Amino acid sequence: MMYEDEDTYPFVARNDKSGFIDHCRATKKTAVGNTPTVPVASRWFNLHEIISKTGEDLWIHREKNELWWTFTRTDAADVSLEELPALFPGGEKFYVTRKKTNAWSNENRKENRLEWAGLHAKAKHFLFTESTFQKLSPDNAAYAVALIEGDSLTPWHTRRDWENKAKAAGRNPVLVFNAKQLTVASMVMTAYDTAKHSYGQQVNRTVKSKEVKFSGKEEFERYVETLIDDQEGLCAVTGIRLQFEKEYEDSELLCSLDRIDSDRHYEIDNLQVVCRFVNRWKSDSNDDEFRRLIDLVRAEHDLSSGV
Repeated sequence: MMYEDEDTYPFVARNDKSGFIDHCRATKKTAVGNTPTVPVASRWFNLHEIISKTGEDLWIHREKNELWWTFTRTDAADVSLEELPALFPGGEKFYVTRKKTNAWSNENRKENRLEWAGLHAKAKHFLFTESTFQKLSPDNAAYAVALIEGDSLTPWHTRRDWENKAKAAGRNPVLVFNAKQLTVASMVMTAYDTAKHSYGQQVNRTVKSKEVKFSGKEEFERYVETLIDDQEGLCAVTGIRLQFEKEYEDSELLCSLDRIDSDRHYEIDNLQVVCRFVNRWKSDSNDDEFRRLIDLVRAEHDLSSGV
């Protein structure tokens, strides 16, 4: 089940993504009270399609120490305008989208209980996410299916990267700052360093002037951490799960701070957190144009793979 505000659903119903984004940025706030960025509002728009179009897909949910799973059914989603007093006692109405599923279970097909504490450290890494919905990579998805079916997980657990992850988890290093905080601090330091060495000087090419428009490092870090939370831990452009310093598995998926408009500065409403490779590929490209090209690549991949 998911719900949509009464005033935003008409945009969804007529597939008006740009209108939806503009309306949300003008009238809505994120969970922490900020104006949603374009990437955040864009992801909000996509949620309805994800729910309404899912069919025969495996869904996994963690509830404290329990791991639950189900498969969605192919029945059409049901949408209705109703009140949700348990969540919103004020009497507001919402468009509620419900998608039928099979019965949820916290046991695998062989009737063994699925507990979070019993999972491999690497499996915990990709089965837990801050995002509302997160699609697994093909290899991780195959692992999830084997877990649910009760099949042998040895082909994964004996891999070197899986063994290294288990060893690292066993050490339980104590850090003054968590991985996200270290990542945020690193991005902010990089931004300050970039701004310091950029004055629009002419070398072999013109280096664009970049300034930090925050009152101080603390305010800047709070804003960047809020961006990651608003993006639900996902890359603002690709939707890939971001990885953090000290616990990453692929350096190309580390967080990178991107100026949406490269002609503007490090300032509110001009920043998004993306994967490192995305920032490198995008460089000084127009954000909308870069997103269009990424969407073309994604559509071509889905077509070729029969998705």
